[in-house]
Amino acid sequence: MEFLVLFREPDGRAEAHDPVFAQQHQQHWQAWFAKYGQLGKLAGGQALTLEGLVLHKAEEPAQPGPYRVGAEIVGGYLLLKAADLEEAASIIRECPIFEAGGYAEIRPVMSRGSQ
Repeated sequence: MEFLVLFREPDGRAEAHDPVFAQQHQQHWQAWFAKYGQLGKLAGGQALTLEGLVLHKAEEPAQPGPYRVGAEIVGGYLLLKAADLEEAASIIRECPIFEAGGYAEIRPVMSRGSQ
């Protein structure tokens, strides 16, 4: 099965991180991606920029984004391959997103033809 993982985290424009922490955090991400990439569990994904547009209604002007909920934004996404939701959660529990106050939302991707 495939799962979409949305990484939600504090808006990086709101506070600066210690450079040593930022470097270590990046290294943890690289190691995590390497581990699960070699296991064939990653099907794609990317970090997102801190720019964008938000559309609430088709007829209204777009607002500068990204969309914030409180002080958090969606910072990236991942397509994950796992046998079931429990395995997906087990993989994400090892993810570095939690080191900087972030969290993850895991959602099964509907297969074509199922609704």
